Amino acid sequence: MEMKKRLTLELRNKKPGEVKELVLDNCRSDDGKIVGLSSDFENLEFLSMININLLSVSNLPKLNKLRKLELSDNRISGGLEVLAERTPNLTHLNLSGNKIKDINTLEPLKKLPNLHSLDLFNCEVTMLINYRESVFKLLPQLTYLDGFDADDQEAPDSDPEADGDGLEDEYENGEEGEEEDDDEDEDDLDEEVIDDEEDEDDDLEGEEEEDGVDDEEEDGEDDEEDEADDDLPRGEKRKRNLEDEGEEDPEDEEDDEDD
Repeated sequence: MEMKKRLTLELRNKKPGEVKELVLDNCRSDDGKIVGLSSDFENLEFLSMININLLSVSNLPKLNKLRKLELSDNRISGGLEVLAERTPNLTHLNLSGNKIKDINTLEPLKKLPNLHSLDLFNCEVTMLINYRESVFKLLPQLTYLDGFDADDQEAPDSDPEADGDGLEDEYENGEEGEEEDDDEDEDDLDEEVIDDEEDEDDDLEGEEEEDGVDDEEEDGEDDEEDEADDDLPRGEKRKRNLEDEGEEDPEDEEDDEDD
């Protein structure tokens, strides 16, 4: 697809001044030059033109707010002074897979005071002896070259919101939050069940204690009766036992017969 048509599709009925991010990857440039892009994109902060057979950035318009510029997999070999003139606030520049061969080709980038990340993967310049040391010396404002700083510490990941990672984290946190709530509910239910079981055990123990008290009282009454019987004279004790069993005393029967 031609670059102009791609631009029209990417606008989606928006005005150029409303666009902050623009991706034109894999379309066809016009004889290796940028076409259709103008200074009307005054609020553009991110521009990607990967693999569009670009030979030069000479037609790049003035974009004062541009922060990130992706130009990898093209055929750019020089002319980088245009970037210093037209994208003065650039912070990230990706020139990987281009035709840059010499350190001196990068010298115009010294005029980009905010540039702290530069990528030159798969460029011939990376094969030079002391390549990294030379680039950091030439461009002291740089923090990261090809994803690593001067001490070989890797650069942090890119902006999570731009990559969609922020949304994934929120979703995972939401799931974790739901799982924690479920766990808390289960724990509450378990505690309620345990409390109910303890209450039932207490009730059973209370009933057993009451039964034990009743048995002890009955045994105490029986013992008192036995002690009372022991205090009676032998004849009276025997008579009382017979009365309890429903039998008459033989002596009483003889008295009746005499009468």
